[in-house]
Amino acid sequence: MSDIGLNSGVQAGAPLPGLNIRVFHPADETAAVALWGACGLLRPWNDPRKDIARKLAEQPELFLVAVLPGAQPGEAERLIGTVMAGYDGHRGWVYYLAVDLAWQRHSLGRLLMQRVEAELLALGCPKINLMVRAENTAVLDFYARLGFSADASVSLGKRLIPDT
Repeated sequence: MSDIGLNSGVQAGAPLPGLNIRVFHPADETAAVALWGACGLLRPWNDPRKDIARKLAEQPELFLVAVLPGAQPGEAERLIGTVMAGYDGHRGWVYYLAVDLAWQRHSLGRLLMQRVEAELLALGCPKINLMVRAENTAVLDFYARLGFSADASVSLGKRLIPDT
């Protein structure tokens, strides 16, 4: 998977000029973790840096970031969105979809999901799953608008390697 800008076909007439959706680079780690914190995605029992290291070891091409160019020439780009996905041969999973609070309601979450869905589909992935905390009704509404619905199943978990 290569880096791609909005002007290269992700979505015509994008609301964020200069936006680029590309594969995560290790230099993005600090900004990604800060974004996840600002969006309320971090939990004490999960070390986000360990999650990133694990992702970079498996299908790193399915870890995408949305960046805007610096405001001034030579200024570093600004990370404003992330999405992490995986495909196990049976179904895909989506994690860490986050959009900078200042850029929410500009279709960036939709663009990130469209891109990761396209990448998973290209791998032959027939179905995507994701988890949302039940009390997060705004996010549940967002995913419903993207065509997701609740499955009649219960998500269970068991930690094999503690992050603490």
